[in-house]
Amino acid sequence: MMDAKDVVVHVRNLEKSKGNDESVLEILRILEKEVVPTEKLLRETKVGVEVNKFKKSENAEISKLVKRMIGAWKDAINKHKKAKLRQQQPPQQGVSASSGGAADGSNNDGAKSGDEPRKTDKFVSSKIRNTKNDGVDPNVHNNKLRDQVIRALYDALAKDSEHPPKSILQTSIAIEEEMHKLNDSSIKEKEYKDKYRVIYSNIISRNNPDLKVKIANGDLSPEQLVNSDPKDLAPEHLKKKMEEIKKQNLFNAQGATIERSVTDRFTCGKCKEKKVSYYQLQTRSADEPLTTFCTCEACGNRWKFS
Repeated sequence: MMDAKDVVVHVRNLEKSKGNDESVLEILRILEKEVVPTEKLLRETKVGVEVNKFKKSENAEISKLVKRMIGAWKDAINKHKKAKLRQQQPPQQGVSASSGGAADGSNNDGAKSGDEPRKTDKFVSSKIRNTKNDGVDPNVHNNKLRDQVIRALYDALAKDSEHPPKSILQTSIAIEEEMHKLNDSSIKEKEYKDKYRVIYSNIISRNNPDLKVKIANGDLSPEQLVNSDPKDLAPEHLKKKMEEIKKQNLFNAQGATIERSVTDRFTCGKCKEKKVSYYQLQTRSADEPLTTFCTCEACGNRWKFS
């Protein structure tokens, strides 16, 4: 096993070897063989950040090796976290019932004691669900800010949910971990907090209930959630409205910048006036007809046709 100092040396050598594929491959192979990944080691040495820079290398062998290494390291870290969570064994405060059987008072987070909690298992509580009432300990990292974020995410995801506590806690930890990766590699604490506020506000939004369901069901992974543009987290009706505004702004911009002609050949469908300005653009393939954009000079109505 390579210690942190040796890893740092190889990280520096890797950075200096950019452009020399042979040296890069040699260093990556050493790291793959010798590094036993832990959260502490990856955080202190930044080895994951440096290795990940070669993920999109034009050298297929380098790119493939990096993807394999990053995947293996993530699996090792997640395995350690899951083992730690199983050791915590939070007590049940409500009634848990498998989707395939009747509810009873037994601890049924997973199929068997110690198994991975399934997202299809149901957990029904007589109390408002949060870390306190669910008997969940969110203090995973012994870091005040990070553990506060995990607690807040858990409380937001657990409210009105029937997913088992372990499942929600794992999801909350995974989301925070993805946020922390950004904090480690490219942004500072302010951006970390800003990212948290965007995600948290969207999760608790009454106008966006589908987002919480997608996260809890695993349809939207923590990585996708954290790396999404804020507008991509908006509810569907708002996305459609934003798209309509975007198209209208593009239409307006095109009309304002392109020279237009005024004719009486077109009739406005709104006010029936024939004083219409227009311009034409090739918006499709070259063998398709031009698209004509019209604006009524009398009432401002706009339309287009091909």
